Amino acid sequence: MIKSRHSVQKLMVKYLLILFTIHYSLFIASCTQDAYEKGEGKYSLMRADFVEARANAQKQIDQIITDDGEQLQASKPFTSKLVVTPDSVYRCILYYNKVRDEKGQYVFEPVSIGEVSCPKIIPLSGLDKEMKTDPVKFESAWLSKSGKYLNLSLYVMTGMADDEKASQTLHIIQDDIITHPDATRTSYLRLYHDQAGVPEYYSSQVYASILTSQIEADSVNLTINTYKGTITKTISLR
Repeated sequence: MIKSRHSVQKLMVKYLLILFTIHYSLFIASCTQDAYEKGEGKYSLMRADFVEARANAQKQIDQIITDDGEQLQASKPFTSKLVVTPDSVYRCILYYNKVRDEKGQYVFEPVSIGEVSCPKIIPLSGLDKEMKTDPVKFESAWLSKSGKYLNLSLYVMTGMADDEKASQTLHIIQDDIITHPDATRTSYLRLYHDQAGVPEYYSSQVYASILTSQIEADSVNLTINTYKGTITKTISLR
């Protein structure tokens, strides 16, 4: 298992996020407020975390809670394209500088922010199409420190398709829940991936955070078809 900060800090400041939706879209969601200029360079203090970002009544992000449980106020509330509703919370990956304000309290200066999808788990019986398990590249799966999210880091192969409407599809499918003799339960999940004819020219990173409140079990058995063969990850939720 790879912890979240180790997994995200090696990424570039700008990269491709792919939403886990029926037809996902490629996007970069950046702060409308530019990164702060500091003497040592705006990226020298930069860190990256999965966070819950809170938007205020003016649809400005003013506070975050990291997966390590740290709560930080923004040095200055800022707007982002991902915020569409006032007084709301968003699951994001945030690049930021952690600095002290004039009162000596730690705050964060945003550099770049992108929304992370929180896909709903679909029972196999509720899947209204053929099960697809086209290969992906698996990087890591880990439970957030709070236990609230099961995070995935994958790469999909993509490229410019002749059909402009062609788009890949990713879901989380639940095959079954098994109760063991000791009364513990395991949820058996599979990654649904339909390449949908999209060319496989280069890889793009995919992040997802699955709310563990959806999983009525003590552990997860997650099966993913990769270019190196099928892998299974077992993760304790309790």
